[in-house]
Amino acid sequence: MAAEMALVKPISISKFNLTRTPTTTTKFSTTTTAMSATTTTTTTGPIRAKAAKKGIKESLLTPRFYTTDFDEMEMLFNTEINKKLNQEEFEALLQEFKTDYNQTHFVRNKEFKEAADQMQGPLRQIFVEFLERSCTAEFSGFLLYKELGRRLKKTNPVVAEIFSLMSRDEARHAGFLNKGLSDFNLALDLGFLTKARKYTFFKPKFIFYATYLSEKIGYWRYITIYRHLKANPEYQCYPIFKYFENWCQDENRHGDFFSALMKAQPQFLNDWKAKLWARFFCLSVYVTMYLNDCQRTAFYEGIGLNTKEFDMHVIIETNRTTARIFPAVPDVENPEFKRKLDRMVEINQKLIAVGDSEDIGLVKNLKRIPLIAALASELLAAYTMPPIESGSVDFAEFEPQLVY
Repeated sequence: MAAEMALVKPISISKFNLTRTPTTTTKFSTTTTAMSATTTTTTTGPIRAKAAKKGIKESLLTPRFYTTDFDEMEMLFNTEINKKLNQEEFEALLQEFKTDYNQTHFVRNKEFKEAADQMQGPLRQIFVEFLERSCTAEFSGFLLYKELGRRLKKTNPVVAEIFSLMSRDEARHAGFLNKGLSDFNLALDLGFLTKARKYTFFKPKFIFYATYLSEKIGYWRYITIYRHLKANPEYQCYPIFKYFENWCQDENRHGDFFSALMKAQPQFLNDWKAKLWARFFCLSVYVTMYLNDCQRTAFYEGIGLNTKEFDMHVIIETNRTTARIFPAVPDVENPEFKRKLDRMVEINQKLIAVGDSEDIGLVKNLKRIPLIAALASELLAAYTMPPIESGSVDFAEFEPQLVY
């Protein structure tokens, strides 16, 4: 079946450009700062408390918090209404989550603070931003999964408990990342974030598409970085990467659960509208990651990776994994797809330059219009490229040997 097959020959990590000279480091003195990792003002007492509520700078590419139609979710997983639910499969997944393979994995040591103190310059700044954005994304997952676990408790206790256990994983990840920020004398006020951030509403089927992709692309990012740094330890600038091998298996299990959820709702996978939405969400996730990462090449160069080659590897592998369940995916291995991504990067850089200019707001907006139109044109062109027909509701269980 299509869901069991890799689409084409896997690419090798050895294709990455790993010939950069390791960054030299010296002792770096820091001061205590407020919540935002981009803040550099020393704060004490009441001033610190106030500054701790400073929000992360928002943009279209900022990690978001999500909410959904919980009443519809309850109907989807009501065993009396939906007779097609495979409770045996959910029971098996529940036992997998209860095992909690990473219960004792996230234990810190003195290497963390020592490595943070030695990091300096642009790499330090961009690394702090990496921790901040990653912590926000993990915490977003925690909030969504926790609420789903609470709301589905009466309707479907098994599915509800899985969501609760996934929220446990996400909370663990967010806490570990926030502890990492403390190595740089920073901290995110997660309680404040819960109340202050705006929530984006997605219908349940869109939550399934987006969250599945988020978990699977997270897996491929983490495992790729882990394997690269294991082979090239001279770029191991901070010990958090040593935890990525086990960490990424949490992401993988979460993605597998969302595969099972979609399989239990075949109406989300088996018609022409599902194909259009599947391609849309794939493209949105891939483009967002590519644009984000190309703004932060100092981070990837700091750990010895070529940013664009790394991103294309992750996109290709995620797309192959996604093709097992989504009814259609973009043809990301068509060379024209990468050319379009690169053109989007150029346009996005021009948009950033306009935003950073000293022009008045009206002039900035006028300058943005043709750039936004050009970006939209490239997105539409990428979306309308001939897709790969894929997916199967009767897909096989995830096979670990395809990953390891």
